[in-house]
Amino acid sequence: MTIKKGDKIKVEYTGTFDDGTIFDSTTHGDHTHPIEFEVGAKQLIKGFDDAVVGMTLNEEKSIKIKPEEAYGQRNEELSKEIPRGKLPKEPEPKIGMALMMNLPDGNQFPAAIKYVDEDKIVIDLNHPLAGKTLNFKIKVVEITPS
Repeated sequence: MTIKKGDKIKVEYTGTFDDGTIFDSTTHGDHTHPIEFEVGAKQLIKGFDDAVVGMTLNEEKSIKIKPEEAYGQRNEELSKEIPRGKLPKEPEPKIGMALMMNLPDGNQFPAAIKYVDEDKIVIDLNHPLAGKTLNFKIKVVEITPS
């Protein structure tokens, strides 16, 4: 049985950058269980979602996803300056620290602190993986046909 859009599947994967650094994995680290999703439902990045179509149970595949098929290119316009007084005093803001920003729809979005001084901070609203080529080793472990 080959995977098609609409199927629900479970996969194990390891995601790496071109230098071999692991950025996410379902077999190492914090989440050591397969990820489940509906193929074609845009629950995952496009390149990953497209890559599983046509795979079969227990098949393994290595793929390379360019930024345009993942989290897009970095957009420097998504760096925003915020007056330091708008932030709580604790914890002390530091470069690299993540802040959770409230969106108008009530959801939250992470932003990384890029710069801090006495008067302001600069946050980066780009996804942390924006602009990066992503490599995945994927193994299909379950298929539930649509």
